[in-house]
Formats: sequence, C-alpha cells, structure tokens
Amino acid sequence: MAQYKGTMREAGRAMHLIKKREKQKEQMEVLKQRIAEETIIKSKVDKRFSAHYDAVEAELKSSTVGLVTLSDMKAKQEALLKEREMQLAQREQLEERRLQLEALREKERKQEQKRQICSLSFTLDEGDEGGEGDRDAGASKRKKNLGKNPDVDTSFLPDREREEEENRLREQLRQEWEARREKVKREEMEVTFSYWDGSGHRRTVRIHKGCTVQQFLKKALQGLRKDFRELRAAGVEQLMYIKEDLILPHYHTFYDFIVTKARGKSGPLFNFDVHDDVRLLSDATMEKDESHAGKVVLRSWYEKNKHIFPASRWEPYDPEKKWDKYTIR
Repeated sequence: MAQYKGTMREAGRAMHLIKKREKQKEQMEVLKQRIAEETIIKSKVDKRFSAHYDAVEAELKSSTVGLVTLSDMKAKQEALLKEREMQLAQREQLEERRLQLEALREKERKQEQKRQICSLSFTLDEGDEGGEGDRDAGASKRKKNLGKNPDVDTSFLPDREREEEENRLREQLRQEWEARREKVKREEMEVTFSYWDGSGHRRTVRIHKGCTVQQFLKKALQGLRKDFRELRAAGVEQLMYIKEDLILPHYHTFYDFIVTKARGKSGPLFNFDVHDDVRLLSDATMEKDESHAGKVVLRSWYEKNKHIFPASRWEPYDPEKKWDKYTIR
C-alpha cells in the first residue's frame, strides 16, 4: 500500500513538472514573438530617424565650413534639428490634409453621381404620399428606363440589350447555317472516275459530299484491287486524283469544290458524274452539263509518264488560281 502511494506521488510530481515546462515553453514563445515585433518596429524607426539625421548632418556640413567652435557646432546642430522636425511635422500635416481633401472629393463625387442617376428618370415623382409599394414600383421602373429618352434616337449609343439580342440572332443564324451545311455534307452522290494506266477503265462509287479526296480514293481502291494486279499492294497515299487536268490534294473535300463552284483547266470541278469532255468546247466557263470523268492514277505511273500527253497537261490544284477560258493548243 505504501509503495502504491509512493508511486502515485511520483506520478503527480512528474505531471506537475511537465505542465510547468509546457507553461515555460509557451512563455518563451510569446517572449520571442514580442522581441521580434519590437525589433521590426525599432528597425523601421531607426531607418526613419537615420534618414532624418542623415539629412541634418548633410545640411550641417554644408553650413559649417572651416574652423568652428564646439558650442557653435552644437547650437547650429540643435537649430537644424528643430527646423528639420518642424518641416517633417508640416509635411505630415499637409499629407493628412491632402488625404482628407481626397476623401471629401470622392464622397462628393459619389453623391453627385448618385444624384445624376436619380435625376435620369422620366417618371414624375408624386412625392412621399404613396406607400412603400409605390416607391418600390417607381424605383424599379426608373431602373429599367435608366438613361433612355423615348423621344430621342439612341440607336447610335451602346445598348446592352440590343447587343445581346444581336449576338443571340447571330448565334441562331450560325447554328442554322451549320445544320444546313452538315445536312448537305451527309447527302450522297455518285462519282464517276476512270482508273488510268495508259487507257481508261471507268468505274463509279457512291460517297457523301463531305468526304475528302483521300476517303474517295480509299473506297475506289477497294473496288479496283480485284481487277488490277498492280493495285493489290498499293495504298491510298500512292494514288492521285486528277479532275479537269488538276491534281487534287487528298485533304480537300468534295463539299469544298461544290460550294465554291471551283473550276479546272478544262471544266467545272463540282460535277462528278458521267459527262462528255468539255475541252471540245474550248471554253471552261460555259455552265453546261459537260465535264469528263476524273482520273485515278498511280503516282509511279505519273512519274514515268508526266512528259507524255495527257499527264503533261496536269498540274497541282491552286485555289487562288482562276481558270476562266482555256484554248486548246
């Protein structure tokens, strides 16, 4: 029993010491923080007074040249210190006055702005006889008609509601145009082409108007591989599509040629079904249903025969170049 009591006393003494140490630790932290704050304040004050005394010392040096007695030096220093302190006090007063004036001007400006806003209403106030409900209704009506005079043309002025309405209308028209364009792109059409290896082998495929030339060549290649041995190992990148004596890039879509009414050297690029050769007419601008089928050619064949007719007439498609009339040589 005595041993148990001794153990309890030891435990209580240990707890007391732990609490005492924690309290001392907290006091030390508070003291450290206070010393740090005093150091910061002192450094600021020292900087301010060091600048003050530096200015006084510079003025003292400039005003005392030659041999001067100690008493005269001290008197001159005290006079300069008083004068410098008076200047600093006047400067602080002027700064405080300036801040007060700026605050007063800002307050007056806000009051004037508020008064102008309140005077922009075109509804006559009937006084304070009306209840709170009438005043609230009048305030909401004034806010709605703020800055607008129905008797003056204000169409040239900025109007948020009008701009929002115009933007909404533009977005609606853009969405309608996008929908019509996508609808046209999804339309199917039949493209007549001729696989050219020195002689023509006419074929037809059905594609969407939004397909690219590369997609068209891929579909055409699937039908040609079973009939032509040299195409069985060929890829789409090894094929060329020539329409109206122009080599069309793979990334262009048929929709691009249809919408822009593009023309080639010997006829329109936007007709892809079976037609006669428009070059017999000597005029590519004549809007007749007469254009010859495009040619699908292996690049290797073109490189070997590009100096021989008809490959000698082919050239890359340039959308900036306009083909109005063409005379057969």
